[in-house]
Amino acid sequence: MSGTGWRDPARLREALRVYVVTDERPDGAALVPIVERAIAGGATAVQLRRKQELGRRFVELGRALRDLTRRAGVLFFINDRVDVAAIVDADGVHVGQDDISCRDARRILGEDRVIGVSAETVEEAVAAERDGADYIGVGAVYPTRSKPDAGFTGLDGLSTIVSRVRIPVVAIGGIDLENAAEPMRAGASGIAVVSAVMSATDPEAATRALAARVRAARPE
Repeated sequence: MSGTGWRDPARLREALRVYVVTDERPDGAALVPIVERAIAGGATAVQLRRKQELGRRFVELGRALRDLTRRAGVLFFINDRVDVAAIVDADGVHVGQDDISCRDARRILGEDRVIGVSAETVEEAVAAERDGADYIGVGAVYPTRSKPDAGFTGLDGLSTIVSRVRIPVVAIGGIDLENAAEPMRAGASGIAVVSAVMSATDPEAATRALAARVRAARPE
């Protein structure tokens, strides 16, 4: 895979501002037009997350979203499946604490790809940075229905983690238009959302409103 330049710290921070994660709806094909509208509304990063998807279908969806994101210049991640990320030429992968390790993902994907790691605690975040993560996904910062098994970090935990690592931190969990500014004010480089966009009546308008809220909270 050729280099993409996304690991440049300044470029990566900007690309993580409005991060849309797909949901687990039964009809995976329905994700594609929603993501297309989210990108039109200002999504800066997209993650394909399908925990129950069979491998071949996962690759098909990954290729479809890879095409959309590449044409739009939007950062594209695969959740967990490092093999799928390599096959579809994703810009990177996002792994959880129980997924393949950051170090092993790096061995497979090489030095050009972005690797994000989920963390609920300072200890997990510091360990991820030490292991070579490019950014940390921290949450849940609010209670969330999209991932009911997620641990709770809260805004205070988010702020503490931001103060302890040098790499970008993305807030996730229960974020919507009403509270989107708060994680940014706590120091996050960006917000990651699922239902706030994926379940919106108008995904483009929902994303545009979130992007405006993020810019207002962290205009720099």
